Amino acid sequence: MRGKHHHHPPTLRLTAPWEKDAVFGRKLNKTAVRNPSKMIAQPGIVMKVLRRKRMVLFLAYFLLLVLTMLNLANYKWTREPQPCGHLQARGPGQRSDPRLLFYRPSLARRRQLIYVLTTWRSGSSFFGELFNQNPEVFFLYEPMWHIWQKLYPGDAVSLQGAARDMLSALYRCDMSVFQLYNSPGGKNFTSLGLFGATLNKVVCSYPMCSAYRKEAVGLVDDKVCKKCPPLSLRLLEDQCLKYGTVVIKGVRILDVNVLAPLMEDPSLDLKVIHLVRDPRAVANSRIKSRHGLIRENLQVVRSRDPKLRRIPFVDPGHKANKKDGSDYHSIGAMEVICDRASRTLRTALNPPNWLKGKYLAVRYEDLVENPVKTLRRVYRFANLTSNHDMESFALNMTGGSGSSSKPFIVSSRNATQAASAWRTVLSIQQIKQVEDYCHQSMSVLGYERVRTAGEAKDLSKSLLTRSRL
Repeated sequence: MRGKHHHHPPTLRLTAPWEKDAVFGRKLNKTAVRNPSKMIAQPGIVMKVLRRKRMVLFLAYFLLLVLTMLNLANYKWTREPQPCGHLQARGPGQRSDPRLLFYRPSLARRRQLIYVLTTWRSGSSFFGELFNQNPEVFFLYEPMWHIWQKLYPGDAVSLQGAARDMLSALYRCDMSVFQLYNSPGGKNFTSLGLFGATLNKVVCSYPMCSAYRKEAVGLVDDKVCKKCPPLSLRLLEDQCLKYGTVVIKGVRILDVNVLAPLMEDPSLDLKVIHLVRDPRAVANSRIKSRHGLIRENLQVVRSRDPKLRRIPFVDPGHKANKKDGSDYHSIGAMEVICDRASRTLRTALNPPNWLKGKYLAVRYEDLVENPVKTLRRVYRFANLTSNHDMESFALNMTGGSGSSSKPFIVSSRNATQAASAWRTVLSIQQIKQVEDYCHQSMSVLGYERVRTAGEAKDLSKSLLTRSRL
């Protein structure tokens, strides 16, 4: 049996698929290293490798897509708003419901944005209430006040860019912009830290405070609202996002052309309501409230052109006193205000594309003479619907029997009488001074000039004519 070879049966070796791939890869690599031309000459092998790599990449991409979809679904579920019945009303001393921090409801339609362009002492506080009281409106009162206070004594014109940037943020419901004008080391802004917050219907109403309800038309008592809890601005942002209309009233944008970048922005549907008033009435009201406007008057007067020749507004031979100094700044500020207003009016008379259909001029005198008609006109422009409660509110605010003893306070008064009070209070020299500054805008808006003191005091003669706008 010597010389015979014993043939053992071959051993069956099972190889795992990944080992086959590894072996195949090693063989392929060896082949490629030893003879690259052989690798090129066998395109079937190359295609097989590419197909396997493509399959791996496809599976990885598919897995990533699935994980992303699951993550989005989980995010949406965690952000689902809670039913209103689950949110408890909070008293002035109670903490806010933490669930509101995550409540960011989406809007079904594009948000309508309105800016009320006006100046000091033009009846803008009352006009703003026509939006503040509307249950469908998120209203902000003079937010740029914070800029002027923080950057004092910056002149009015140099602060226009900062004011526009603040509006850009606020119209997107980004309230963090207020922190830029906070005092160094100061506490974070709260809902009650904003200028005019204690008269704001959103801040003082449910769910931010239990003192009022937004749907109930009526002035807010600031003494009551001061007892509301100071809440995070994030909660105010959440409330802002609920509303389809956002209205901001301000006196610190001096010219509509400053807003051109915002009105050209396709992501913002911004319209401008230009509230105007007889400049002589504005000047009279500024003098009456001069102690509350000292800083603002100085900031505006600093923007005047120093090269212009100006006539004195006091009568010859009049002995100067401290009151004349404050009156000088009150009336002197009208030069800048009317110059910027005339720029706005020139643009409105020949509107560029960004302003067409987005500008409405409203005379304060027309508002107080026919409040319901004017309210309906304003609401149509703002895509809002007037109702009996709002119209009754406008009538009551303009048909009162008294007059305002405190500036900056909204109250029921005889607004028609207040609109013409300047005719019996201002001297003819003061009237002439204001007319000299403001004759261009007066001509466009339909305010007639007077020739004598007797003509000014003759209340039987109307000085209103048809506006060119």
